[in-house]
Amino acid sequence: MSDGTTRAPQKVDILIRHADVVTMDAEGTVISDGAIAVDKGHIVWIGKTDAANFIAAEILDGTDKIVLPGLIDAHFHTGQQLLRGKLQQIGRTRPLKLPVWKNYLIPWESCLEPEDAYLSGLVAYTNMIQVGTTCFAEAGGPHPDEFGRAAMDVGIRGFISQSTVNQSENIGAEVPANMLQTHDEALEKNTGLVDRWKDNDRVSAWFSLRQVIVCSPELIRDIAAEAEARDTKIHTHLCEGSYEIDYTTEKFGKRPTEWLEDMGVLSHRLHCAHSVMLSHHEMDLYEKYRLSSCHCAFGNYSIGAHRLTEMWHRGMDVGLGTDGPGGGGTLDIFQVAHTAHAGQQAVNAAAFHWREPISFQELLRVATVGGARALGIFDAVGSLEVGKKADILLADASQMDAAPHYDPLFTASNVLVGRDVETVIIDGAITMRDRQMVNVDTDRIKAKLRERLPVITEKFDRLTA
Repeated sequence: MSDGTTRAPQKVDILIRHADVVTMDAEGTVISDGAIAVDKGHIVWIGKTDAANFIAAEILDGTDKIVLPGLIDAHFHTGQQLLRGKLQQIGRTRPLKLPVWKNYLIPWESCLEPEDAYLSGLVAYTNMIQVGTTCFAEAGGPHPDEFGRAAMDVGIRGFISQSTVNQSENIGAEVPANMLQTHDEALEKNTGLVDRWKDNDRVSAWFSLRQVIVCSPELIRDIAAEAEARDTKIHTHLCEGSYEIDYTTEKFGKRPTEWLEDMGVLSHRLHCAHSVMLSHHEMDLYEKYRLSSCHCAFGNYSIGAHRLTEMWHRGMDVGLGTDGPGGGGTLDIFQVAHTAHAGQQAVNAAAFHWREPISFQELLRVATVGGARALGIFDAVGSLEVGKKADILLADASQMDAAPHYDPLFTASNVLVGRDVETVIIDGAITMRDRQMVNVDTDRIKAKLRERLPVITEKFDRLTA
């Protein structure tokens, strides 16, 4: 109830007005003709526009726009960004050697100099912002400090990590020398990276174990111990392919997740990309130990019937990821969500006579809330709520493919794609305004790409011929 006094307007950095606000909070709040006030990097107020009593350094008009939380790419390979389309080009001239990850992806990463890793980051993170992604989890690549430098320059939020491979005898392929480490080198590189970035509030580092098949048991145990000591997550690929299951069952008599439990390394710190080929018992272990995971819908259905719907309904911490441009070409998480919807229908609908096992609206929640939970940062991002960091998208809803516009949540989840995003705010700062990047010169990035790409691809072609 009003006390009859008139309160002086509050000064803020940014005020968004006259927008349809899709908050993704626990109640599913949607505010028509809504407003959001941002100050010092955080959301300080959300409500109806006519109740907004602020003096803002900058006012953004949200007319005909949907405002929603930034999307999260929970599994991404920065070092593979410049490989976009290259494997498809190779595949048109000769059969690809399978699996792709050991025959092409690791070799490509081995060809990157530090300046190429930085360039990969500039291209990738600019691309992400342009399609509405405000936070990423890097799976582990070469020269990760350069990824971090690029992320800071572009203005995105993220977690970087080091590609960690210390054994190759089990994969039937030679790992390039500069991608293979000793146990001590791998441990030192990981701990050093995490320590160097620990005080950065927007870009920090995780530990990484590329896959159980290329990391020794001793290294897995030691990385887990270091992650526990620093309370930091570990990014890995788990149950992505049958070769992992064959490896652990033949060598240790257990499936991958069961073997990791025997070693005592399962915890909420383990972030497991893909997680496609899980047994019922392994699903139980994920739930018991609060492992987080990421569904990369562009590629996962070629591996198996991903149990995303079951994970989500069990309350497990699962997000969506692109897996990098090698997955589906685009880095658009909106499109990943749409693909996941079709995939989950294919997996569940016929078998269970289940028309919509997981809705578009739920999948938008997986892409925001789920991703934030999986990355361990839901207290800060993933929904639009007072006190959270201001990672915000303004997307155009004025086009005919959104008409008639009854329900902003329906439009946001079923209709919007990345190129509808017009303005992006990360950490309370505008990083893209009306489709124009603020912090980086895209023409200069493209020029550098034209200079370096022939050098990288020549090395790669020699290595994989």
